[in-house]
Amino acid sequence: MSSPPEAAVRVEEVVHAYGTGSDAVTALGPISLDVPRGSFLVIVGASGCGKSTLLRLIAGFERATAGVVRTAGAPPSPGTGAGIVFQQPRLFPWKSVGGNVELALRYAGVPRGERARRVPELLERVGLHDVAHRRTWQLSGGQQQRVSIARALAGDDPLLLLDEPFAALDALTRERLQEDLRRVSERTGRTSVFVTHSVEEAVFLGSRVVVLTKRPGRVALDLDLPLPRTGLEPLRALPEYAALRATVSHAVRDAAG
Repeated sequence: MSSPPEAAVRVEEVVHAYGTGSDAVTALGPISLDVPRGSFLVIVGASGCGKSTLLRLIAGFERATAGVVRTAGAPPSPGTGAGIVFQQPRLFPWKSVGGNVELALRYAGVPRGERARRVPELLERVGLHDVAHRRTWQLSGGQQQRVSIARALAGDDPLLLLDEPFAALDALTRERLQEDLRRVSERTGRTSVFVTHSVEEAVFLGSRVVVLTKRPGRVALDLDLPLPRTGLEPLRALPEYAALRATVSHAVRDAAG
């Protein structure tokens, strides 16, 4: 019998603390999670529960105080193996929209000739095919985040990590970008880990939701979301969506204490 495939992300009995000695504050754990390949995991919880800390551990920006984090079977290394989208776009304002994406492709090792072909493809994927020539400061906040997503998709990284990327946007723009990200996720099949404090966003985007307790963050709820992953027709109007949103909302409130 063949062994099961390696999880895209594996978190085993992880604890993470800031500071040392009597000043140490445990932000997270112990926590264990497996994220199967191709799934869309959303981590949700109140502010300060450790959800962004967990994402930084998965990205390799920080090392766990105890326990093991692995991506594709190996310890995570910053800048390799994952595309990352932050709350702020962090674009290069002296470059055009296309130039920002082209730079990401260059860092990913894509040859120059292929970069010229891939830039419009990536911008088309996030609905920005007609703004490649513009400077990033000429775009709205929502458009800048679309560029960030296109840049994160530039490499062949099988993992996409997103840290509250829509938190600073107005409600209408946020809803539109949620729909866009869901479509991109369906088309690319990449494994995604998305951090948010919004229950609505978690249930709309995720194929699975994990709710964390207040600090130190532990798993309060681990719930698969059996909602359609293809098509967006009235997903938010489905009674199943409303029921799942209520379940997750109650869990978040209880976990926040």
